[in-house]
Amino acid sequence: MSGSTLSRTRPSALRRAAASPLVWPVGTVIALIVINLFAHSDFLSLRMVHGHLYGNLIDIARNAAPIMLVGLGMTLVIATRGIDLSVGAIAAIAGAVACVFIADAPAESAVGTAVQACFLAIGICVLLGLWNGFLVSVLGIQPIIATLVLMTGGRGVAMLITSAQITTVHNSNFEFISDGFVFTLPFAILLAIGLWALTGLLARRTALGLLIEAVGINPEASRLAGVRARTIIWTVYVFSALCAGLAGLMIAANTAAADANSNGLWIELDAILAVVIGGTSLAGGRFSLTGTMIGALFIQTLKTTITAVGIPSDYNYLFKAIVVIAVCLIQSPKARARLVGGLRLLAGRSGATRKAVTA
Repeated sequence: MSGSTLSRTRPSALRRAAASPLVWPVGTVIALIVINLFAHSDFLSLRMVHGHLYGNLIDIARNAAPIMLVGLGMTLVIATRGIDLSVGAIAAIAGAVACVFIADAPAESAVGTAVQACFLAIGICVLLGLWNGFLVSVLGIQPIIATLVLMTGGRGVAMLITSAQITTVHNSNFEFISDGFVFTLPFAILLAIGLWALTGLLARRTALGLLIEAVGINPEASRLAGVRARTIIWTVYVFSALCAGLAGLMIAANTAAADANSNGLWIELDAILAVVIGGTSLAGGRFSLTGTMIGALFIQTLKTTITAVGIPSDYNYLFKAIVVIAVCLIQSPKARARLVGGLRLLAGRSGATRKAVTA
């Protein structure tokens, strides 16, 4: 291959890479890691303790696992032009059901008790997903209103289950969901990666992903083409509730307690943010599961960075909002075009001014 051909190929490859929706989320995560390195030079260090891998990067990934799980379900819901505001309440219900079951069981610390509690919690979450799907796909209620019902009432249900008390449990098998290790890595990370891989396999290696995108792009046209839009919409809301249930179990296992007031609080907003940062449009259609995972890592890395650089807790949410707005603007093609145009205009004016001064 000649040198001229290589010169033409490299810029085109760079342009394709720059046009990828994953470039900016990955770039912002790397930038945050660099900031943490300036604050703590050993930020990237990893250590092996009793066959378990520890480090800041491991902590970020493990703490981001619940957002990843909820984000995966939210991605498919948003791809169908929907939204699920109830995932935080569903996560609280899952933790409440599991912890109350374990606490009331005759053998509280048994493996079977933890397994039964998890299956019971997930089963209830699936029923809640069926309810959301019924409201949206069958009754035709707007998704934001349909899921707002469970968002507001779900925490009340969780408080009824726990009798408005923080329910603590003593079951190491249940705590394994959050604190356990498999092949030196935290089980929470492997669970999130496994669900991401399985979802990606079903969405990209079968017709399911195309059907979801078709429903999101034009529901009426997809219905006329023979796509069962109602079934697709119902399925994604059930999957979203399933993911929220897994995240709720993970959150409850992390503290070995169910707190209906705080478990999963505002996780729906972090999940939506992760989906948007990952490149999925709120208007529906094309979606990126990998982008959502990167978006979740960005959110958790940002939380870690805020603490590492010593920003006062009173300004945490304000700083987070500013950074998120900046990332969203960078991702926007129109915003980038206007920024580049403005910079060129300023450069042209400064050049003209220099010529006038020289003359």
